[in-house]
Amino acid sequence: MPQPIVALVGATASGKTGLSLDLAERLGGEVVNTDAMQVYRGMDVGTAKLPASERRGIPHHLLDLLEVTEPSTVAEFQGLARGVIAGIRERDRVPVLVGGSALYTRAIVDRFEFPGTDESLRAELEAELEEVGGHALHERLRGLDPEAAAAILPDNGRRVVRALEVVALTGRPYSASLPQLEYADPLTVQVGVDIDRPTLDARIEQRVEEMFAGGLVEEVEALVARGLQNGRTAHRAIGYREVLAHLAGDRSLAEAIEQTKAATRRFARRQDSWFRKDPRIVWVAHDDPDRVARAVEAVAGLSDQQR
Repeated sequence: MPQPIVALVGATASGKTGLSLDLAERLGGEVVNTDAMQVYRGMDVGTAKLPASERRGIPHHLLDLLEVTEPSTVAEFQGLARGVIAGIRERDRVPVLVGGSALYTRAIVDRFEFPGTDESLRAELEAELEEVGGHALHERLRGLDPEAAAAILPDNGRRVVRALEVVALTGRPYSASLPQLEYADPLTVQVGVDIDRPTLDARIEQRVEEMFAGGLVEEVEALVARGLQNGRTAHRAIGYREVLAHLAGDRSLAEAIEQTKAATRRFARRQDSWFRKDPRIVWVAHDDPDRVARAVEAVAGLSDQQR
């Protein structure tokens, strides 16, 4: 029987990274990144990318694939991730998926066929995004597809543009093209890290403070020299866009820090809302001393069901 696919999900700063290492060690696994921004070389501090020295010798995949000038799409990532997962299972190892991008995780584990794209329409919408801003386009999306608008942050301009593009191309709501709750491979289990909001907010506060103290501004300055602002995707990451505004003189460093905290809290709430809608997820408490054992039990239970 093939090895199962294990996906760790939950809000940013909830403790997924540590649990992914523990699970990979217990299950004989390899870690597969599903964070949309950790695919970029040099985006380390602001994405909380785990340094190689802290990976316990466990192979990690889909990190540092792209330059910050290159675009990243869910469709391309889906193909890459599924190829990596197949290779891990061929080696009789367990793929342990972990990352903060809910759509990327769902695109990998669920049945999900991507609508086509139109380069001229996309360029037109991106030009409009630069001119009027993401909030204006988000209001348009709200009128066309309230469900999609509710699932996409107004400041995630790239996803707003994609949603409007799909609506224009298909004549159907973007939400109709989102992945359905059906695993592409039945040997899949999702483990969610459950954490209360006050604790999560405190962790986010601490993480952002540590990022800025750990050189986030200097990291962004170095990436600007490598063309960060010329790319379509990377410069919109939380933390990076706030630092870019600071470097441009549009806000103070203190304002950039506070706005990064606020944006991260909003993002974490959206993540939690997205995952809570999925009844297949097995939740383990972030502070449960037996959380690793409980997660392993969920994986073992899946294997028993398939026998």
